[in-house]
Amino acid sequence: MAGTISPSGEVELPESLGYRVKKRLLGKPLVTEQLGHEKLSNSVALGVLASDCISSMAYGSEQMLVVLIPAIGIAAFTALIPLTFVILGLLILLTFSYREVVSVYTRAGGSYVVARENFGPRVAQIAAVALLIDYIVTVAVQAAAGTDAIVSLGQFLWGNNSVITFVGDHKLWLTVAVVLLLCYGNLRGIREAGRAFALPAYLFMAGMGLLVVVGFIRFLTGDHTQLATDQAGMYALGHGSGFFYGASLLVMLRAFANGGSSLTGLEAISNGVSVFRNPQGRNARKTMVVMSAVLGTGVLGVSLLAHITHAMPFTSGTPTVVSQEASWAFGNSWIGYTALVFVQLATALVLYTGANTSFNGFPFLASFVAEDSFLPRQLTRRGHRLAFSSGIIVLTVVSLLLLIGTDGDLTRLVSLYAIGVFTGFTMAGAGMVKHHLDTRQGKWQLKVAINGAAAVASLLVVGIFAVTKFTEGAWLVVVIFPIGVWSLIKVNKRYREEAEALAMAPVDATNPVPRRQVMYILVDRVDLAVLKAIRYARSMRPAEIRAVHFMTDDREAERLRLQWSNVEVGDLSLEIVECPDRRINRALVELIARTAKREKSQITLLIPERNYSPILGRLLHRRTPDQIARAVGKLPNVVTTIVPFDVVSAHDELEDATASGVKVEKLNHLDHTIEGSDHADEVH
Repeated sequence: MAGTISPSGEVELPESLGYRVKKRLLGKPLVTEQLGHEKLSNSVALGVLASDCISSMAYGSEQMLVVLIPAIGIAAFTALIPLTFVILGLLILLTFSYREVVSVYTRAGGSYVVARENFGPRVAQIAAVALLIDYIVTVAVQAAAGTDAIVSLGQFLWGNNSVITFVGDHKLWLTVAVVLLLCYGNLRGIREAGRAFALPAYLFMAGMGLLVVVGFIRFLTGDHTQLATDQAGMYALGHGSGFFYGASLLVMLRAFANGGSSLTGLEAISNGVSVFRNPQGRNARKTMVVMSAVLGTGVLGVSLLAHITHAMPFTSGTPTVVSQEASWAFGNSWIGYTALVFVQLATALVLYTGANTSFNGFPFLASFVAEDSFLPRQLTRRGHRLAFSSGIIVLTVVSLLLLIGTDGDLTRLVSLYAIGVFTGFTMAGAGMVKHHLDTRQGKWQLKVAINGAAAVASLLVVGIFAVTKFTEGAWLVVVIFPIGVWSLIKVNKRYREEAEALAMAPVDATNPVPRRQVMYILVDRVDLAVLKAIRYARSMRPAEIRAVHFMTDDREAERLRLQWSNVEVGDLSLEIVECPDRRINRALVELIARTAKREKSQITLLIPERNYSPILGRLLHRRTPDQIARAVGKLPNVVTTIVPFDVVSAHDELEDATASGVKVEKLNHLDHTIEGSDHADEVH
């Protein structure tokens, strides 16, 4: 790019088109000093960190009914209650386990940090893959559930008119749009540690509290009416009556696995413990207990209302069980519709906010893993607005592929959910067992028992989910999981091998070795780019400068020799090297290797590089200097320097001069160098 010199003597460079577009879309760049770390009170931290966790009460009970109703019919509403209590028992056990995690490990990272500190970085990659998968699926699940809440509200307010039907049939693209919007917002630098993100969680808590209270008051005051269970689009009622009649162990385990999705997001506080005010461990423990109490109360309330109302899930996912319960509880008055709107909008908002939690957690975790050299180090770099842009883009792309692959169906997405989540729980519990066995402080025997039980229970859930949901999509996670762990370990191995190779310098590497300096200049045609390389070579004052052209066409070589003789290059002759097999890279390597060995010289290869416009330049011109540099770089005592020449700026200057009437002289005999040339871009 061409620059101008201001009156003060400073060089002013214009910004590239890409940067100007980025600045327009994302705003002005932020400097590193603006990277703040806001410390949150317990109440604000609860709202900020709990969205992913508490929002699962909107679909956890429904996903159990999706399995139970086709198997045992109406008896599913009875079986739902004991299954809910089993899940609540697991919630209590995991809450006690994670109270220990946040007490000991106050750096963000959750189960990954626990596993790394206690089992080493290689084993910790199991937790890393588990959490990364969890974050990806969380985006898809939360966004899809939020869209279901919006569509359900429209169905209750306006029925199945043409607009609502169209939106319901194409709700996937609404979900995709929401994910893209979250991506854009996070690339602009949305900070999760902001008070605004606490509001959706508290609105949702208020809405669900209102639903449960009003629903139970209505039931206790004598309204025992139940919703119709034979509407079009509902899951078909299976045969069976009475508690567990017709329900096999496999069905109950599948329902339990679906209900386990209610516990997702439980690790959020351990991942964000560093944002709490001091004492961080104590404040995080208190907030963890409150969050679990809210989640447990909400899940139990939704399950009990489903038992009372017989709210049935629909195969399309809408209207949701929660929206049916809200419609039953609030009635058909304008007050009831207002309450329904409040509950559904709060539900959609907290679900979308829960999806946004992953846009903070995934890039941070990826940066931790990359710092340990198990992921590409590009993931450690902050972008234009101080966000981990690469991680955000990766998360967006993979979650969108997942949404499109499952057609945004919540039930299919839940089948992928719990393996990653509960693997993380297992690693955290097992890591804490080892920690307490090593330190043996305080009531360590009790802590070992609690964390050990949590680890075993979580591992059992992983097994249950892998077996019962294997054919429903869990096979994908079962296959990807070990491949992911293996890939992370291979990345680390490559980084370590490269570091070892770079560290193994010869003993005399720091001692100067007098060598004759020879510079080679690659010439494919005679133009300003080549002349710039010649001027640079002469400014370095080497012992010898050689201009070389690799001949693949004798007519082109003769034309080039004629041009060379008519250009002012002093006494520098052009050496023509025959290359009949057109393997220019190999011929170049052989020539330089022979020269370096025969003359015991230090060789510098200068490659003129013509920089064209970003789009048309890639279409119209070959770009091979990097390939040549890689090939030559393997030789000892040889270095490569690429000498860039900006063709775009030269073209602009020529147009300005022509427009101003300034006469421009061309290099002698170069008018015909483009037309009819078969070799002009052979090297570049």
